[in-house]
Amino acid sequence: MSGSLQIFVNRLLKVEPEEARSAALSFLFVFMLMTAYYVLRPVRDAMSSDWTDAELSWLWTLNFFISAGAVLLYGFVVSRVNLKRLVPGVYIFFAGSFLLFYLGTRWFDDIALIDKAFYVWVSFFALFHVSVFWSFMSDIYSRSQSKRLFGFFGAGASIGAVLGPSIPVFLGDIVGVYNLLFIAALILLLIVPIIILLDKSRNTGHRNTSIGTVPVRSIGEDFLGGLIDFLNHRFLLGIGLFILLYTMMSSFVYFELKNVMVEYDRATRSQYWGMMDLIVNSLAIFTALFATSRLATRFGLAVTLALVPVIMIFGWIAVAIAPGLALLVGLQIIRRAGNYAITRPGREMLFTGVGRETRFKTKPVIDIVVYRGGDVLAGWTYTGLAQGIGLGLGAIALVAALIAMCWTLVAIFLGTRFERKNNSTESSGTVLTETSNE
Repeated sequence: MSGSLQIFVNRLLKVEPEEARSAALSFLFVFMLMTAYYVLRPVRDAMSSDWTDAELSWLWTLNFFISAGAVLLYGFVVSRVNLKRLVPGVYIFFAGSFLLFYLGTRWFDDIALIDKAFYVWVSFFALFHVSVFWSFMSDIYSRSQSKRLFGFFGAGASIGAVLGPSIPVFLGDIVGVYNLLFIAALILLLIVPIIILLDKSRNTGHRNTSIGTVPVRSIGEDFLGGLIDFLNHRFLLGIGLFILLYTMMSSFVYFELKNVMVEYDRATRSQYWGMMDLIVNSLAIFTALFATSRLATRFGLAVTLALVPVIMIFGWIAVAIAPGLALLVGLQIIRRAGNYAITRPGREMLFTGVGRETRFKTKPVIDIVVYRGGDVLAGWTYTGLAQGIGLGLGAIALVAALIAMCWTLVAIFLGTRFERKNNSTESSGTVLTETSNE
């Protein structure tokens, strides 16, 4: 690439020249990670229409307890394993698990239980794999860099999320549904060399200022430290509430779409879910590449975090006024595209202002246990509203609009608190969790 073209690209994407190598590796990391996940996601979602709302709610409840136990186990591992081995080890472990699921579908004739176990496991993987990635990124890049670069990485996630579902959409009939598990496992294994290269960049940080030079070692401390840290800090509790409100709304949309697709067979549902993923993530790419970093640097994190919640308020009100599949699908697309391109990168910026133990121990508690707890709450709330009370889509949409209003207020609180703390600690070099109950 010529010098002038490289300067143009760097300015367009807000990547400094000395950051180019590490940013490119991070981009490739999340691109391949999301490709693997979105190969699996349509397979998982297609299964949901085989079960009733109550069955699905029970699976979500089981997923919550499995996720909570797994996060505690992960906290134990983080306390004792060198971080240089931890991050690649996570993805090797998940690759092996999906290979086992693939083999299970070939070894057993009755795979009903395997399907349910796979659904729960992918739902856990859906949060854990990306939580570890963003923990790694927030450990590498500074707070000021995160405002410029995390939107770029979000674009990598969106591009991977476009390529991933295109595999089951266009090749599902040829490859076969369960062979997609083998493909996803191979992609996860290919991520490991990228992580090693990023670690080498960290070790040569004196030549590349984009990579921190803090020694990579095990975190230490009590394996319950993440849960204790979360409960003792209002700022972290605020992030947890932000995620809880988000899951409430997303679950309502998910249940409605699941019920609409009950009349289709498994292969057709996989293709529909995959096509929806393609549309969502195609829209998210442009926003993540060119809008997120500019929103965060120009208007601040409060506006960045609150943008999608505000849109959702009006979207749910529209659904309440004119309930219908078209508006519901449109709302799902806006919610997910906005989350991948704007809300998720903005939320991850919050973790650049906390300590390493919070990034690797507390963050999974928030990203996984709180998120899956929100799924359980949302699933049973929806089941109660729809089947218990008998509310229709319009009435449920009004409930969701109220949730979106609360989500907006929490977003403004978090963004404002982060900006204020960021300004006050920039010169002293302290982090957010070092202040009492913040």
